[in-house]
Order: sequence, then structure tokens, then C-alpha cells
Amino acid sequence: MIDTPAVPDATAVAQRLDLGAVKKTQVVVIGGGINGAATFRDLALQGIDVVLIERNDFSSGASAASSHMVHGGLRYLENGELRLVQESVRERNALLMTAPHHVKPLATTIPLRKTWSGAIAAPLRVLRHKPGNSGTERGAILAKLGLMMYDSYSRRNGSVPAHVMERRSSFEDKFPDFAPDISWAATYYDASVGQPERVAMDLILDGVNAHAGAHAVNYVEATGLDDGVVRYRDGISGSEGSIEADVIVNASGPWTDLTNASFGQPSEYMGGTKGSHIVVDSPELLDATHGHEIFFEHPDGRIVLIYPLHGRVMIGTTDIPVDPREPAVCTPEEVEYFLDLVGLVFPDIPVAQDQIVYKFSGIRPLPKAEDSAPGVVSRDYRLEQETSGDAHVISIVGGKWTTFRALGERVTDEVLPLLGATRKRSTLREWIGGGRGYPKTPGEMAAWRDRNIPGLDDRRRNTLFERYGTRARDVAQFIAAGPDVDIEGTDLSTAEVRFLVHVEHAVRVADVIQRRTTSAFRGGLTAKAVRDVADAMAPALGWSEEETAKQAQTCMDVLESAHGVAWNHTSQEV
Repeated sequence: MIDTPAVPDATAVAQRLDLGAVKKTQVVVIGGGINGAATFRDLALQGIDVVLIERNDFSSGASAASSHMVHGGLRYLENGELRLVQESVRERNALLMTAPHHVKPLATTIPLRKTWSGAIAAPLRVLRHKPGNSGTERGAILAKLGLMMYDSYSRRNGSVPAHVMERRSSFEDKFPDFAPDISWAATYYDASVGQPERVAMDLILDGVNAHAGAHAVNYVEATGLDDGVVRYRDGISGSEGSIEADVIVNASGPWTDLTNASFGQPSEYMGGTKGSHIVVDSPELLDATHGHEIFFEHPDGRIVLIYPLHGRVMIGTTDIPVDPREPAVCTPEEVEYFLDLVGLVFPDIPVAQDQIVYKFSGIRPLPKAEDSAPGVVSRDYRLEQETSGDAHVISIVGGKWTTFRALGERVTDEVLPLLGATRKRSTLREWIGGGRGYPKTPGEMAAWRDRNIPGLDDRRRNTLFERYGTRARDVAQFIAAGPDVDIEGTDLSTAEVRFLVHVEHAVRVADVIQRRTTSAFRGGLTAKAVRDVADAMAPALGWSEEETAKQAQTCMDVLESAHGVAWNHTSQEV
């Protein structure tokens, strides 16, 4: 049973973990993305002493740049990756039950122009287990065959509806803005994750609260490894230290090879690609999606999506080889590509540059595959093991967001025998964070909010419940200790910001605006709102007036340079 933590003093200064006090542990996990967080939680639930360190903020790398889908990978069927599809749909179905506050069913529609295209070649590729040339547009017959097979996996132990294939005469009332040459529409169900970063945070808090020997800290970078002793540098204090472990798990994602190189154990496991997205504020395009993700194939073979999310429309994605030593940024060329592809499906709905409120890019942690086109490189994962003196080093190679729990379980099952330990509990049906005790019906939800979030108006109750699930009760208790003022231009309040510092390890302004909330994603931020968030963080972090202004400006600079957020520079003073 995961203990519910006590609500901290709302007026106290937050204390980061003093990692220097932890000289030895059983396992060090390096990397606080979704796979590192899942591994940390699974180990903690088995009673293993484990320390998670992340060089930036938790879930700020590849996990912050996902397509917000929880899916089995319909297109992996064509590559013959049946094991991956089966595992992925099992995990998706489990997440719909264990993380209902974050993961919701998602109707996904594929617009199709042709009938027979690809119906012979693609099945042959499946039988031969050879990824094919993804530059051939798929037709309705092939989509039907794939969806029938997908249903056979997807509906096992789950409740998602079966797919529906419709001719234009049937779907035109629902999608009147589809291009006139779209003859078929295939609709199936996967799942959506509103904010992937919050799932990682729930996993980390679950792990910390499950076992006294489990610790997690962000902004700490591993700098070397000597005979099982991990050297590190604290990016906040500047201090350096070391911690001894029996097992080191390298969960650095796209940067796995770079981490191994810093350990003096060079590897060539990774070959990641960049995936970019833009977020647009277009009510017309939002209405045209009818609440469905529109998932289709570009003529160049890339899989692309038009996805209604948080009252905006997210458009993606690309698949471009990159150097992980360089920052991943959505380029002007990618933006033009996204704007053009909308016209392939919705030719009468113009989307312009000035409607973009946010853009983001990340590197997929794909295994190295020099002879394969980026779009067909496997999204499966494997584990590689080396030694450092008497310690074991396990590197995670590959993995996609949906399978994080299964991957964490597999890593744990490899670690436990090395420690002479055995598994105590499965995590397949383990509630994640605020999914525990989550009400099932609208009436039950309203009653839960009234009972557990008193003293706030309906807007704030709904916001907290949506963001935290049943953990909203802890947030409400913290807020009640006051003082609390709404932050104009956001759905935050000053006391909630302090909660994010005290409980969720927020250290920088961007941690709150980009990863603990959807404030940046939805757009509409002002310089004043950023400064107000910084002001709310300042007392809890002991910032001076000068430091507070610096932290706010740093956040604004990052949002502008890396995410395309446009500020009114005539009134930007913070």
C-alpha cells in the first residue's frame, strides 16, 4: 500500500534532497524520463533502496516531447512487430484503468483516398518480418485488414470499441471539411495522455512514498563512474559528490551512449530521431476534428496527426536523424511542413503562422539501425549489461512511452537477481498517483470534488481534479493553509505553485509552466503571468528579488527561443 504523504507546511522553505547524505544504495537510476521513473517506482515497490538522479527537470527530455498518445502501434503490424503491438495494447488498456485521471480513450480517424493500394505488398512484409518502404499510400482494404488484426489484440482485457470503416456517404455529416478526394474514413480507439510529464511525476512520488530508501532528485548530473561509485554534480548548488551502488541503470534515453561515454564505457546503442510538433489556436480546425485525432500518412511516407488537445490543435510529427549532443528544436522548415499537411485533409481551413501558440521538439530514444529509414526503425526495447568493478551497469536501449510500465518491470526483474532479491508485487494493476480511488461516473466525480476540495469555486475544483486526480485532496489541504491568490492569465494560484515546489520538486519557473501544468502548451501567457509564478516560487526557494527576476526572464527566453512563444516586447519587463 502506497502511503499518503503528510501535507507540508505551506510557509516553510522547501528542502531539496541532500544527496550527499546518501553514501550508498542498492540501485542508482540515471535519467528521470518516463522509463527511468517507471523503473524507480517498480524497484521502490519491491522494497529496494534506489536513488533516481536527473540532470535537468524530471520528464524534460524525450518524455516532454511525445505525441501525447497511448497506443498499441497500428503501423507496427506492417513491420511484423507483433510482440510489441500485443504488449502495447495490454499496457494501454491497463493505463485506462490505473491512470484514469491522465489517460482517456481517444477516437482516432484515418482518412483514406484509395481502396486497394498496398493490399498485397504490406501483408507480405508482415510475413517476412521486413519493414517496408513507407512511401506508398495505404488504401482502405489494407487499413481494414490491419484494423481487424489490431482489434484482435486491442480488445483483449479492454473495453475500447471495435473499429468502424465508413464510406464518404456515411462520414460526411461528421467530417464535412474532409478533402473531396477522401473516399473512406476508418475510426478506431486508442488513448490520449493529456500531460505525459504529470504521469512521470506521479510515478516518482509513488516510488518515494512507497519505500523509505527511495529518493529522487532533479538537476543532478552523473559525471563519472568508478567501480560502482557514481560521481555527480548538483546543478543547483554546484556541489559535487559520489554515491556507491550495486547496480546502475542507465535510463538516459537518447543520451544513453553519451552517459556511457562519461562512465568510460563507450557504446553505440542509440540512433534517435527528432520529432517536432506545433500547437495552434484555430477554433475552426478544432471543430473540424469532431473531437477525433486525425491520423494519416503524408505522401512522403511520414505518419502525421492533427490532434485536438487542451482546447488547441496539436499537429505533428517529423522523423529526422539528429545528433543528441545538439538541442532538438522545431525548425521553420518543419513548421511549413505542418501547415501544408493540414491542407491535405482540410483544404478549406487555412492555418497560419500567427495561430501557432507553442512548438516543441524531442529526440526519440531509438536503437541504432543504420540501414533502415527513420520511420520504420523499431520502437521496441532491449537491455544491455556491462560491469564496473563489482557493480552491474544496465543500459535501456529504445522503448516507447506507452510501454513504460512493462519496461520498468523488465528492468526490475533483471536487477532483482543481481541483488539476491525477488519480486514482491506486480505493477500491472497498480494505481498510478491520483488514479487511486478515482470516481467512475460524472455524479461520483462531482460528489468527490464537493467532499474533498471544499472552500474553492467550481472552476478551481475542476482544474485541480483534472490535473491531480484524487491527489487534488492533498493540494486543496495545502492551499487551505494560505495565503492564496489566483495568477491572472493561468489556471494556477500562488498556493498551488508553492505546492509544486514543496511536493513536486519544481525548482525553475519553466518546471511549473511547461511540465507541471499546461500553461505553456495552451498559449496566452504574458510576461506578468511568468513573473507572478516566479514571485510565488520565491519564498519557498529563498530567492532574492534579483534572483526572482532572473529566473522569470530565463523561462521567457527559453519559451521564446525553443518554443516559439511570442512576447510583446514593449511590455515584457519582468
